[in-house]
Amino acid sequence: MNKTKKSQDLFEQAQKIMPGGVNSPVRAFKNVNSSPIFIKSAKGPYLYDVDDNQYVDFIGSWGPMILGHSNPRIIKAVEEQLQLGTSYGAPTEGESKMGQLITSVMPSIEMMRMVNSGTEATMSCIRLARGVTGKDKIIKFTGCYHGHVDSLLIKAGSGVSTFGLPDSPGIPKDLAQHTVTVPFNDIDAFENTYKSIKDDLAAVIIEPIAGNMGFIPGEIEFLKILREATSACGAVLIFDEVMTGFRVSLGGAQEIYGIQPDLTALGKVIGGGLPVGAFGGKREIMEQLAPSGPVYQAGTLSGNPLAVAAGTCLIQRLIELNPFEELELNAKFLLNGIKEVMIQKGIPFVSNQIGGMFGFFFAEQQPRNFEDVVETNDKNFEQFFKQSLDQGIYFAPSKFEAGFISTKHSESVLINVLSKIQAL
Repeated sequence: MNKTKKSQDLFEQAQKIMPGGVNSPVRAFKNVNSSPIFIKSAKGPYLYDVDDNQYVDFIGSWGPMILGHSNPRIIKAVEEQLQLGTSYGAPTEGESKMGQLITSVMPSIEMMRMVNSGTEATMSCIRLARGVTGKDKIIKFTGCYHGHVDSLLIKAGSGVSTFGLPDSPGIPKDLAQHTVTVPFNDIDAFENTYKSIKDDLAAVIIEPIAGNMGFIPGEIEFLKILREATSACGAVLIFDEVMTGFRVSLGGAQEIYGIQPDLTALGKVIGGGLPVGAFGGKREIMEQLAPSGPVYQAGTLSGNPLAVAAGTCLIQRLIELNPFEELELNAKFLLNGIKEVMIQKGIPFVSNQIGGMFGFFFAEQQPRNFEDVVETNDKNFEQFFKQSLDQGIYFAPSKFEAGFISTKHSESVLINVLSKIQAL
């Protein structure tokens, strides 16, 4: 019996309309040599597909569903705003309210501006950094994905790695030459590169905890070097916290490491499940944006009232609950349980978790960078993913993606997951 026949039929139809049948490449399941399931609804820790199969979801819409799917408080907030209108193209009180919440828990953000996606947030950070410094060069790190921005889609992780695409197809060489890539967590490589281009260095951008080459935390000494180097030459340090913001702690990765960047890109959680992004940082930098300054950035739907209502509700609840220690303990419980199963089977397995994010690899040692992740076992990952999905457990369909856990992944839910994994 085919348990996913409707999904397969829908995928065939979708491929006639959309490239690859999807609107974001990793969703196509090509990295695991399979076809995607099509989701009909979601509640708490569960997804339900069009064939009425139930899955325990460890993707959480890639981060935002930290309080679980269809959270009643967030739904109510959106419904109330829906009665007042969906979009105005004009300022609202809600935008300032959200900004005050974010700045209250992220001290590095003195001013901020809302956009519509994480890609827009990183793109705006780069433009602002170049505008403020009058310099052109950008340093990024191999495997860090900062959205599909021309300047940053070079040696990126996530979907680009999943499909083994060239470094920068469609990106002019004249633009690509201004972006220099360095291995993640490699101090020597960074310092050598930095010394050669520091006089024309506008910014260094990094995922302080990488979520697009699996889950790889930045090492504290490495991140400190980035802070010291950019301060020394007048470049802008940008933390891409689109994934980690309000996911690893209330104050993001920068709170955990005790390092304040000059600019921060946010997304995912701050939209409460609706499309949104934001960027912010030092007042003297942010005031260079139009209309206060000469660097132009705009967006008709920026600060959309529905997204603001959902995101504000979620952030308020996270401030009240501060669930990050519990989330990390639950993620560790899950991963330790999987590791025990793998040890019994003689399969190398390593994992890590911080707050509500986690990752695992089929390897003997914990990867430190993208190059290490590439060497982890693809066959074991594919087999584990498919068998888990067949048992109603939905992990990310690529070893280059992080996992996410919610407050609705209770002990009983996790015990049930582990019992199914034990039977694989």
